Amino acid sequence: MITDKEFTLRLIRQLTQALEKLILDKPEESLMQKELDFDTLMRDIFKMSFTEISSKTKEEIIAIVNERQERDHKDYYEMLGNLFYFKSREDQNKDFQDKAKTFYEQYLQTSGIFALPIINRINELKKALE
Repeated sequence: MITDKEFTLRLIRQLTQALEKLILDKPEESLMQKELDFDTLMRDIFKMSFTEISSKTKEEIIAIVNERQERDHKDYYEMLGNLFYFKSREDQNKDFQDKAKTFYEQYLQTSGIFALPIINRINELKKALE
């Protein structure tokens, strides 16, 4: 039997992969054929819409993530980094760029992984924020 936590973590990982493919312009059929409904996905993960989560400060979002199990933090941060990075590419929103940079940095810290694509995105975001 799958628990709510396992379902949420699976959903986060699927969304992370879907966003990664969109960011790399390599969408696949399954999740990509449908328009990603970020409000519904955010409600399933955070119990609030994308609009609500995006209106929160970085610190408030980090506090929400910190309420989850520590071993899952890296998954949340990677997903949030991809989400805000993807959304910032749509409309060059400086707040989304800043959030994406912060969440990618949090991902690198919590995961302990050396991820060159993420580091490159952080550098791209830093330049865009200058």
